[in-house]
Amino acid sequence: MAITEILAEIDSEIARLEEVKRLLSNSSRFNGDEVGSRRSAATKKIRRKKRTLSVEARKKIADAQRKRWAAQKAKK
Repeated sequence: MAITEILAEIDSEIARLEEVKRLLSNSSRFNGDEVGSRRSAATKKIRRKKRTLSVEARKKIADAQRKRWAAQKAKK
């Protein structure tokens, strides 16, 4: 096989791959997929509703933290 034939085959393969890339890029835009995204729809994170603490729960946590700080300070 001559070098010119090898180069011609490489050029045709590059053209074929560029055509496939163009077709895939166009089809993914219509499907709503992100081009170049590595995560599938199944692996994308599901956003959860933000949970809030009640006033009483926040007070209990704050009191417990103050108690820990006081114990730490007493050690010194």
